[in-house]
Amino acid sequence: MRYFKLIALALLVLLIDQASKMWVYNNMSLGEEFVLFDITGLKWLKIHYTLNEGMAFGIKLPEPYGKIILSLFRVVAVIVIGIYLKKLVRQQAHVGLLLSLTFIMAGALGNVIDGTFYGVLLKNNVIPNSPTPWFHGQVIDMIFTDFWQGILPEWIPILGGTYFAFPIFNLADSSIFIGVVTILLFQKRFFAHEKTTQQENTSEIETSTQTTDQN
Repeated sequence: MRYFKLIALALLVLLIDQASKMWVYNNMSLGEEFVLFDITGLKWLKIHYTLNEGMAFGIKLPEPYGKIILSLFRVVAVIVIGIYLKKLVRQQAHVGLLLSLTFIMAGALGNVIDGTFYGVLLKNNVIPNSPTPWFHGQVIDMIFTDFWQGILPEWIPILGGTYFAFPIFNLADSSIFIGVVTILLFQKRFFAHEKTTQQENTSEIETSTQTTDQN
């Protein structure tokens, strides 16, 4: 699979992610929600407009520098993944590994755009008194898998008696999640293929070298 095809796939995922966020921003009020799927009375999938100050699934880093550190880390992560992906393409790595890393890169880039530009373009700076709104934008989340929410039973260790609700996320988070889970599930197959390909390439180089020496 050629590198430009993977980049095109990443851009497609990024476009869908940003389009979904802009649709929510322009058509819904903060906190508004509607049911997307209602199966046998179980309203398990909703679109709920909320803002996320930190990482995926609502995780936050401490102020005042947590947000900008997170945003810069995402930028570096996207660059590193892009370079690594190009290297794997040259090594003819398993297509599943290439696709998984592409989804991770696209998802990371989607949230990079939010954190970098939304504080300025959408004026949703997470820290109003920060020196700059750049790198301080809040991520737009909207996918709510509302299977159940309420007070957890007391018999559950540590979390018993506390309120629980499934996190609200976006398509970029989903893209990262799909990529990571796929690599974890099929890592033996992915990296066994990569090892085999490297051995074959090494063997071809050695054979070519021996042929040259004989000539």
